[in-house]
Amino acid sequence: MRTISGVTDLREAPSRQARLGSQLLRGEVFAELESEGGWSWGYGVHDHYVGYIETEALGDDSEPTHVVAVCLAPVYAQPDEHAASIGERSIGERVAARPSEAFMAVEGGYVRAADLLPIGERVADPVAIAERLVGTPYLWGGRSGFGIDCSGLVQLAHAFAGIAAPRDSDQQQQALGALLAEDEPHRRGDLVFFPNHVGMMRDADSLLHATHHHGATVAEPLADVIARIGRDHVQPVLARRRVAP
Repeated sequence: MRTISGVTDLREAPSRQARLGSQLLRGEVFAELESEGGWSWGYGVHDHYVGYIETEALGDDSEPTHVVAVCLAPVYAQPDEHAASIGERSIGERVAARPSEAFMAVEGGYVRAADLLPIGERVADPVAIAERLVGTPYLWGGRSGFGIDCSGLVQLAHAFAGIAAPRDSDQQQQALGALLAEDEPHRRGDLVFFPNHVGMMRDADSLLHATHHHGATVAEPLADVIARIGRDHVQPVLARRRVAP
């Protein structure tokens, strides 16, 4: 079944107080294996991440046609940017949309057409997607414009490029791209893996990542990140990988 709420928490136990494992975004498919007491246990079909979600977040929603491609897209009461804003849709949410001049009609209102991409249309530069989330609060288990973690940022950005990434950074280290030689300089889009952390190179010297240290998605010099992590780890950089476009 598809998730019908904007951002649906995938928890480690059937309780709102349970630890957040990941999230599903509106329109993503969840494979329900068991259901009891208002909670469904199963996995997100896009990455097979297992957990519990509230059953009321599942339904037979319309087939999505577009995906939100900005951090947070305002939803307007009318197809007019001066109309009342009545909500927001997160990047990665999938919606059934109908054209309405410069706007698209979605369930509950209208969003700017420029804020959406047709389902299946791929971006050439996943870093450009990640850059749209700079300033987004850090949230362990998050993968939306309301809050995101390091591996969620990598997964979400690469999905827009048509690249299916696993959910966790250790899985991404094994599955994404090819290892770089020690003397290979960085270029935009390279992934750098640290103990329990991952980031994307914004250019040859700066790392774009969602980090609890800053409490947000930021870009900062890679050398600063290595020095900071190196205070607690003998080997701060575990791997560098390049994902083919």
